[in-house]
Amino acid sequence: MHAGPDEVLHFSEDPTLTRFAPHVAATAQVPDAYVWAVEAARCPDYWFPRQCPRAMAWVDESTSDIDRDRIIGAGCGTRVHAIEYGWLDAMRTVRLYAYRLPAAPFRPIGEPPHAHVAVEPVVPLGPPEQVGDLFELHARAGIQLRVLEYLWPFWDHVITSTLQFSGIRLGNARPRP
Repeated sequence: MHAGPDEVLHFSEDPTLTRFAPHVAATAQVPDAYVWAVEAARCPDYWFPRQCPRAMAWVDESTSDIDRDRIIGAGCGTRVHAIEYGWLDAMRTVRLYAYRLPAAPFRPIGEPPHAHVAVEPVVPLGPPEQVGDLFELHARAGIQLRVLEYLWPFWDHVITSTLQFSGIRLGNARPRP
């Protein structure tokens, strides 16, 4: 599931949305009201149940071979996502939907940009599409999906490496052992 040209996507477990109004997200690190969306490259960050904590890492031109091999694995691709065992059933059963939104009202946010935001209401370009099997999406994209007891040891290695990374809903992760 990827955004087409001049589109961004919003992922939701609610298939009934007809309009997205700017709001301050409960987990927002910025105080402004936005409609949030992502472009194609960041869609895999949202192939999860909404509240699922996830730690993600990927290779870019600044990644050392040592870090790639140590964290992702030699010959194991360029990206890895990790969740906790407690979220395995939700990953298997969630019904996730992708809404296609026009890209024009959105602007990138973050440094480097990790999402797109709009400050005005946005109407989807059509009905949402069911995303399907989240494991299959990861497999087709060549993304490793690891299931761990705790995210924190993995996260600690990732954030001190030369890999690019993102953590979403980490506040929902099990406490550090």
